[in-house]
Amino acid sequence: MASKVELTLLQISFLCFFAHCFALVQETKESSSAQYTYIVHVRNPFEHVSSLSNDHLERWHSSFLAKSTEGSNGGSGMLLHSYRHVMSGFAARLTAEDVEEMAKKDGFISARKDRVHSLHTTHTPSFLGLHLNVGFWQGSTYGDGVVIGLLDTGITPDHPSFNDEGMPPPPSKWKGKCEGGIVCNNKLIGAKNLLSTGEPPLDTEGHGTHTSSAAAGNFVSNANVFGQANGTASGMAPRAHVAMYKVCAETCRSSAILAGMDAAIEDGVDVISYSIGGGSVPFYEDSLSIAAYSAIQKGIIVSTSAGNDGPSNGTLSNEAPWVITVGASTMDRNFRTTVVLGNAEEFDGQSVFQPKDFPSTLAPLIYPGSTNDGSMYCGNGSLNGFDVKGKVVMCYIGGDVARIEKGRTVKDAGGIAMIILNTDVQGYSVVADTHVLPVAHVSYEASEKIMAYLTSTTNPMATISFKGTIIGVKDAPTVTHFSSRGPSLESPGILKPDIIGPGLSILAAWPVSLENNTNTKSTFNVISGTSMSCPHLSGIAALLKKSHPNWSPAAIKSAIMTTADTLNLNNKPIMDERMRPADLFTLGAGHINPSKANDPGLVYDIQPKDYIPYLCGLGYTDNQVGIIVQQTVTCSQITSIEQAQLNYPSFAINLSSGNKTYTRTVTNVGPAQSTYSLSIYTVPELGIEVNPTSLAFTSINQQITYQITFKYSNIPVISPHVEGAIEWSDGKGHVVRSPISVQLP
Repeated sequence: MASKVELTLLQISFLCFFAHCFALVQETKESSSAQYTYIVHVRNPFEHVSSLSNDHLERWHSSFLAKSTEGSNGGSGMLLHSYRHVMSGFAARLTAEDVEEMAKKDGFISARKDRVHSLHTTHTPSFLGLHLNVGFWQGSTYGDGVVIGLLDTGITPDHPSFNDEGMPPPPSKWKGKCEGGIVCNNKLIGAKNLLSTGEPPLDTEGHGTHTSSAAAGNFVSNANVFGQANGTASGMAPRAHVAMYKVCAETCRSSAILAGMDAAIEDGVDVISYSIGGGSVPFYEDSLSIAAYSAIQKGIIVSTSAGNDGPSNGTLSNEAPWVITVGASTMDRNFRTTVVLGNAEEFDGQSVFQPKDFPSTLAPLIYPGSTNDGSMYCGNGSLNGFDVKGKVVMCYIGGDVARIEKGRTVKDAGGIAMIILNTDVQGYSVVADTHVLPVAHVSYEASEKIMAYLTSTTNPMATISFKGTIIGVKDAPTVTHFSSRGPSLESPGILKPDIIGPGLSILAAWPVSLENNTNTKSTFNVISGTSMSCPHLSGIAALLKKSHPNWSPAAIKSAIMTTADTLNLNNKPIMDERMRPADLFTLGAGHINPSKANDPGLVYDIQPKDYIPYLCGLGYTDNQVGIIVQQTVTCSQITSIEQAQLNYPSFAINLSSGNKTYTRTVTNVGPAQSTYSLSIYTVPELGIEVNPTSLAFTSINQQITYQITFKYSNIPVISPHVEGAIEWSDGKGHVVRSPISVQLP
């Protein structure tokens, strides 16, 4: 991410909240007079909430507030948001005493403190096989008429990415509008600020402008950053409409995010995209998951980011099976800079800033961290006392110091260039940033060799040469080091992430010029994160929605997953940040292939009601399931299912209690007359049996159920975790692949 956003994330702390009102009240007794924002769940006494006026809904919610404080200006009991679609309840400023009194009222379910969440191009469409006037882009008419609602930091409405040249008017169902003085057009058809009434939803962080244009920015010619990546920029769905819901500034809170999702559903969006997330919590405590469930009940696709806490396992955000959870990959474009050492060795790195006037002569090379551990990361002020003037300075990545901030520290101290060194955690995953001085961010392997050179001579020298924008890197895509990994902690029987997409060094719109060029509004930036991969999938989901308007959100996700690529451009397995074959907790189903997703042959469909037996099977109480699905649920009267029995396009199996048998149902969305044969890919430790082994269809939308059994082969294992896959193929181009992750006894 850009430095401002990156620094913001480092300052964010997470608030915890509890599953039961009793625990909540007990925990808050010590500070009963302190005011917090609470999200309050209440039972809905009305049969049709959607038909209530805003005044009636707010009066009902206000009835739960203390009479002495109701509606007070900024004080306890102030109603902040009334939610109509995403949940039955509201957000309010309350004390613990208010919550205790509220808990005595009929209709009260729970109250939890607001939670803080973190904010998790010119070449990207071509890399993904999207080309003008041919193929999937043309067939889906570039997503025209589809509305993507983004929950983010706001938007820059006068950026050329949001011009409406060639755009159709909004669909007749659209109810949204632009607020705060922003003028809508046929591209930007909605803009609301859910953080403060009356303020325009302008983007002061850059994040929202960037993600919006990555998803659905219009065509902008001559886009570049510092002269790099020059070309025509566009989003994945360049003719889709954009609606921005500003729910974040320096931080993101559940109460505002819920309000944004509520407004998006009310306005009539087709896709909701949010690059926001927090740690793993039960779904009934996760406001984003609850709101997303309400969205998919309305047929809205929800695309989310996996998070930037990789490469450790179990670091995912947005784990619910009804959302698309997107990890981050590289693409075949580098912004190459090369370290040249005094011994003539060269090591490639990356940086967007590549000045034309930097001298090629060698300069002294220094690593301040060798004598001061605190300076190894080149944080602000850490180079005081070091003579770095006129030298090339080596700094390690990390240390809670943003990459661009490291460069500012070096430049302020008089350094002429910087080498950012990876550790073994980042491996080969390097990031191209818009630095303030010449930089080469290099891999761990290169870092070790450069450090070895430094210690081998009394007069180390180096310089940086600039190679520009390089297209055609054959190991792409790889999974980036920061991309969060599975398994899902809340629901390990659902394989997550679902998919990976471009998220490293992505060029997209930006509110201001990085080159201090005030003569143009066509300003762009290159930033990285699963925040960038998420809107890529949101735009592709919009294309699929346009191409297949009757497909459910689950069918669209299935099409994306079962057609994903598992090989890189060199026709070898997709690698992780250490250049090892990426496992399923890293890769999900694979890398998005939009054209294949448009014609998957078969899909695994799930209706919203199908998640109720799954939620009961998680061991949730009736009330907890009811909070998520917004209806009365009695799990004892429902046939609960194991997590792995959900009709998901992938498998996450635990054989610790013995062999397992599940069913899956596929729906034919390809040719009416088609027969699919089975291929099984497994390892000696794992036996997989499928019945039947052939699926014969005679009509479109026909469904066939198959049974699949997983057996441990009782042979010694090196690792308790193994992987495999099954594929259904019709021999005519349709290959429906389901990855399988298995925990052995």
